[in-house]
Amino acid sequence: MARKKKTEDTNTSENLLKNTHIANAGEMIDQRITDTLEINYMPYAMSVILSRAIPEIDGFKPSHRKLLYTMYKMGLLNGNRTKSANIVGQTMRLNPHGDAAIYETMVRLSRGNEALLNPFVDSKGNFGKAYSRDMHYAAPRYTEAKLESICTELFSEIDKNTVDFVDNYDSTTKEPTLLPVTFPSILANNNLGIAVGMASSICSFNLKELCETTIELIKNQEHNCIETMPAPDFVGGGTILYNRDDMEEIYRTGRGGIKVRAKYTYDKNFNCIDITEIPPTTTAEAIIDKIIERVKAGSIKEITDIRDETDKNGLKITIDLKRGTDADKLMQKLYKQTPLEDSFSCNFNVLVDGYPRVYGVKDLLIEWIRFRGKCVYRRVSFDLEKAKSRLHLLKGLEKILLDIDKAIAIIRNTEEESDVVPNLMIGFGIDEIQAEYVAEIKLRHLNREYILKRLKDIENLEKSIADMEEILSSKARIRKIIVGELNDVIKKYGKERKTDLLYLSEIDDEDAEEEIPDYPVNLFFTKEGYFKKITPLSLRMGGDHKLKDNDEITQSFETTNNNDLLFFTDKCQVYKARVSDFADSKASVLGEYIPSKLDMEEGENAIFMVVTREYKGYMMFFFENGKTAKVTLSSYATKTNRKKLIKAYSDKSPLVSLLYLPEDKQIVLETTGGRCLLVDTSVITPKAMKDTQGVGCITIKKNQKLSAVRDYVEGEFVKPSRYKAKNLPSAGAVLSNEDVMKKNNITFEGFE
Repeated sequence: MARKKKTEDTNTSENLLKNTHIANAGEMIDQRITDTLEINYMPYAMSVILSRAIPEIDGFKPSHRKLLYTMYKMGLLNGNRTKSANIVGQTMRLNPHGDAAIYETMVRLSRGNEALLNPFVDSKGNFGKAYSRDMHYAAPRYTEAKLESICTELFSEIDKNTVDFVDNYDSTTKEPTLLPVTFPSILANNNLGIAVGMASSICSFNLKELCETTIELIKNQEHNCIETMPAPDFVGGGTILYNRDDMEEIYRTGRGGIKVRAKYTYDKNFNCIDITEIPPTTTAEAIIDKIIERVKAGSIKEITDIRDETDKNGLKITIDLKRGTDADKLMQKLYKQTPLEDSFSCNFNVLVDGYPRVYGVKDLLIEWIRFRGKCVYRRVSFDLEKAKSRLHLLKGLEKILLDIDKAIAIIRNTEEESDVVPNLMIGFGIDEIQAEYVAEIKLRHLNREYILKRLKDIENLEKSIADMEEILSSKARIRKIIVGELNDVIKKYGKERKTDLLYLSEIDDEDAEEEIPDYPVNLFFTKEGYFKKITPLSLRMGGDHKLKDNDEITQSFETTNNNDLLFFTDKCQVYKARVSDFADSKASVLGEYIPSKLDMEEGENAIFMVVTREYKGYMMFFFENGKTAKVTLSSYATKTNRKKLIKAYSDKSPLVSLLYLPEDKQIVLETTGGRCLLVDTSVITPKAMKDTQGVGCITIKKNQKLSAVRDYVEGEFVKPSRYKAKNLPSAGAVLSNEDVMKKNNITFEGFE
């Protein structure tokens, strides 16, 4: 049972309870958390979704709509600019969320901020820049603003009952629920919003292409929008990496990512790159910071200086280059490592009829056409009622024309003022509204000329009324009106697109590889996992290798700096690196500990190293159970820069040995039972699967296992055929007396 404790009743709390009807107001109760979420949090979440973060079909959030409507009512559509502080103050009559939030909204809508492809606020003063993180806007007392001319398309018919009006938050005035926009503004500007449990991210499209596409959809709903509107258009320009299939998916679902690259020019005279257009999702400071970070990390070595040279002419980031640097190759590298190439994530989530829905481009435009059709219908209905009322008055005036003197006599001979209208109604057979209109005509207008001029309007009104009634009964006529309005918008405000398209087929797929200096090096790898890279000169001048106690060098190579390294571990994994990743060393140091350098797992040890560039040849793995796996080295090559590959070899049986074979050769397998098998690796079929269990090679007897694998030395066996097998697996053979004696002789010679 819920425990309730009543607070002290006061007149104030009683009045509040009576006026607002809040359930359980003035009481403290124990409540389940699930009930709290449903009763308290869900209304808040719905308020954020419906009243703040998600735009509606007219293209505006409530904060945008309140601000623009306030500016319209202030006469700022055609008048002079006024201080922004005045606008902010007036807007608080509709938007109670504080002056700072209102001013930030106006800044984003302004031309000076350059956040919108089609701005709605004509600004004067410092409104900051959307492409700059640190360029802050001035206080509202210093800046001025008015509405842009394009706002005529928002408010030209707002007073004709085209949209519904509701009370503001304190019921002292009215505000529109939507704006009767004459073009699809929902797709004309970027619009981002984060609600509770959902978000909206709408990119901007070129206004001319957008209106043309809408016209084509009105004419044919099967029209493919991508034919007339191939891609979004961003206020900051840039270049879209264009993939037709991906773009069609975004148009169909309203979700997806659009990759945008910065634009640049190369100045030969000063050997520098000037970046003048950047993706809409980043800022100049973020780009500069990332480039500096990459330069400090050593991954970019061609840059000597970078600075922000943005001025009144617009954005400009200048990068000074080292002598001989290829600017195009450097930019390819910067695209991959910095926000100079970034993705705009699309999520066309829009409120329609009070419900949030994710639309594709075509569906969204069809919804807008439906919305605009309702606006046109309501506007025509409003004009029709006005015309009918005017015609009704003129019909009464027409009857007065029959005898003006009689009308004057009726008015003059009526003793009571209240009887004038009834007497006119009786005298001419007109209704009260017509009689009121006649009674209010000035004496100077009671002449034949004035009345005849008014009566000429009757014929025009009757034609206009018939035309409007036809419009209301014909969807085709309404669609024709919308098309006409869209064509007018194209003529007045249409511009060429700012963002270019770069088709993927035109992009060089080759990675912008860093130019790695290539020079001879000697590589050394020890049993304990230490690695050294030493130049030949340093090796000749150095002394003995410094090693840890009980450590020894197991592998050494003479190669060059521009090669790849594969480190196989005792946990069936392989780690990839480059020789150039390691600094030149000396024999007198221990070297770099590979498990630490390559961030191996705890307790994981490197047991074998392969040096390669073209990933040719094979890896061979020999297991205690006598099986052998032959894997093509190309299986370890990756197109991406992955540093770690799991399942590098099978874990079904303990590993005895592994070899890298640039080409096939003969090897000897030995078991703990003293048997040997001479095998030519060419008879073993290679596999592409890295963790293959392999094939049976040598037959292992019970309680025995494969113990060693080594290269075959020509002449070490008196009769090599004794240890060869026609088919695998084979048991091999024990050493003959001759081979035992020969082995002992070799051993004795080694001690002499």
